[in-house]
Amino acid sequence: MNEPRKLRRSMNDRKVGGVCAGLAKFFSIDSTVMRVGFAVFTVFTLFTGIILYLVLWMVIPSESYQDTL
Repeated sequence: MNEPRKLRRSMNDRKVGGVCAGLAKFFSIDSTVMRVGFAVFTVFTLFTGIILYLVLWMVIPSESYQDTL
């Protein structure tokens, strides 16, 4: 049986907080695509994306060492 996907901030593919890489892994897309999309969203929503990123950083748990194995 398939294990359910878990939304976690990435420890390996992080640039700032690992939020975009974690979301990209959860949705099975490339992390660069997620980062570019998040940047475009941030610019076009007058920097609301920064607030959203900070909230997600606080809410989404970081993956543990065991999750990376």
